[in-house]
Amino acid sequence: MMKLSTWVSIILIVSLYKPQISTGVSVSEFPKQFLEFAKKDEIFNWMVGIRRKIHENPELGYEEIETSKLIRQELDILGVSYEYPIAVTGVVGFIGSGEPPFVALRADMDALPMQEMVEWEHTSKVPGKMHACGHDGHVTMLLGAARILKTHSHLLKGTVVLVFQPAEEGGGGAKVVVDSGSLKNVKAIFGLHVAPEKPLGQAFSRSGTILAASGFFEAVITGKGGHAAIPQRSIDPILAASNVVVSLQHLVSREADPLDSQVVTVGMFHGGGAFNVIPDSVTIGGTFRAFSKESFMKLKQRIEEVIVGQATVNRCNATVEFSTKAKPFFPATINHESLHKFFQDVAANVLGVNNVKEMPPLMGAEDFSFYQEVIPGYFYFIGMNNGKNENIPLLHSPYFQLNEDVLPYGAAMQASLAATYLSQSQHLDRRDEL
Repeated sequence: MMKLSTWVSIILIVSLYKPQISTGVSVSEFPKQFLEFAKKDEIFNWMVGIRRKIHENPELGYEEIETSKLIRQELDILGVSYEYPIAVTGVVGFIGSGEPPFVALRADMDALPMQEMVEWEHTSKVPGKMHACGHDGHVTMLLGAARILKTHSHLLKGTVVLVFQPAEEGGGGAKVVVDSGSLKNVKAIFGLHVAPEKPLGQAFSRSGTILAASGFFEAVITGKGGHAAIPQRSIDPILAASNVVVSLQHLVSREADPLDSQVVTVGMFHGGGAFNVIPDSVTIGGTFRAFSKESFMKLKQRIEEVIVGQATVNRCNATVEFSTKAKPFFPATINHESLHKFFQDVAANVLGVNNVKEMPPLMGAEDFSFYQEVIPGYFYFIGMNNGKNENIPLLHSPYFQLNEDVLPYGAAMQASLAATYLSQSQHLDRRDEL
């Protein structure tokens, strides 16, 4: 039997061991090389061109036909193999040995049903559709990461899986990708999102819950229509719906723990078409958010009870529908605890230790959470504010503008996370054998 002192010595040697890649460059050094590569004029201009093509031709969820075609053309040029279609319009590419371990990088492809109000040379050519959430940039950065990784494929100690995913904006495309089985061998997955208000070249994230669970609801409140001058002969659904909206706001202010962040917002109210007519029905709709599954499900229950109850008080009937297959509930986005220190170390090597920041959780939602339910996953934000504009349009604004200077940072970050993860996975396997 080996002495305790011998075991201690072995553990100390292993813990101090820093894995080296085959070229003799340390794992902590090649992320810097990746960023330098991504900043080269040739690579940067190539990414800018791709991003502008996507931005000019925005496509909604599960309609990303031309976006998918462009992605496949670029992967063909790079010599990257892929599977298509995945989740209707999605593409899943592969770089590396084709053998385990497998690590995934994800980018969402869809645009929003909004009219772009930004006047520039590459504005949206499709009326009523716009890349107002930076997904054109996300796709471009993942293609940039693919070019970095393909160029440096001799560094890869396994396989990088590139997930170009449709329908993040409410369509739950991530769940369809998961259900396709395309990621069954993946050990970890990383995703990013641009942050317009954060400084350029800085990364922001946290361990644990970073984004909320999200759901939608729609209710039809039915009364009895009639002449607005004779309200006693009608049953007014507008009054009932108004009381419903006010009562729903009490769910958070009066029923939720103040330390347990929750949101209920009514964003849609449709009823009537004339100033002197009480309509037969009113339709309202909205969203609800919470950080815990328990709070989320409690909100869902109480939303239905309040809508039906308030409608009854006002002599109306109400039917309530929640998220459907087309718009599923999104779970909370919860970063895997074991990946947090890994992310911080890699981001520090790419961006500098002072440019890696902790952030509080946000009430926004992301379907990246569907990956995290089955694979250890990590989601982070990358800043793109160059400080030239004090009033920066935020995400989902018709005036949103993506600062293209962020593209090399996102591409290098994604490539570095994947390559470093594969290298360290091999090292961890050797340590387990000891």
